[in-house]
Amino acid sequence: MSTLLNIDGLQAAYGHAQALFGVSMAVEDGQVVTLLGRNGMGRSTTIKCLFGLLTAKAGSIAFGGQPLARMASHQIARLGLGLVPEGRQIFHDLTVEENLVATARAPRAGNPLAPWTLQRVYRLFPRLQERRANLGWQLSGGEQQMLAIGRALMTNPRLLVLDEATEGLAPIIRTEIWNALAALKREGLSQIVIDKNIGALLKLADRHYVLERGAVVWDGDSDQLRARPEIIHQYLGV
Repeated sequence: MSTLLNIDGLQAAYGHAQALFGVSMAVEDGQVVTLLGRNGMGRSTTIKCLFGLLTAKAGSIAFGGQPLARMASHQIARLGLGLVPEGRQIFHDLTVEENLVATARAPRAGNPLAPWTLQRVYRLFPRLQERRANLGWQLSGGEQQMLAIGRALMTNPRLLVLDEATEGLAPIIRTEIWNALAALKREGLSQIVIDKNIGALLKLADRHYVLERGAVVWDGDSDQLRARPEIIHQYLGV
């Protein structure tokens, strides 16, 4: 297993307010990794730096061995990173199918994963096929999240990043989302998942990074995290 993403000593700030203090983490090919922590502890800021939406003050990010420093966000995405953003951010005035094809692109050369097509997304989320002619604003929250995931998959990523994967969704929809992410893992798609559902994350993920005030305070696999309930209570409040 080779390292797909490596973040080393990442520092970032909003104006004069420091937000990240030397965050380091890695994602191996085919691995699912979580970023855990309370709101405002640096999880989303790390993702913004990864996608070039916030310029890092120090540290390095490499994807597939290629440094991402000073690259524009659209260039970073084309390397094979797909984002399911917090709040979904689908196109409300486009149909489901138009949303899926609007930003679709062919797999980058060297991507070992099977290419994503409309029909493949519809097999993953049959509800989207049923609603393919509906506008984005006509969908439920759960359907919008499925659409956001499907839209990211249509960019044919090697690494899928999900910020607040199941926030605000009904339990039955959450289960469907977690089942889909597990299916993607079985197919070898690397993932970074931000979510508050610790039980589901322990089943899905290979490694966890806990952030507190912009720094990684603990990391380990699911068995190690299960054995440390005080970590969950102290840093996640559950």
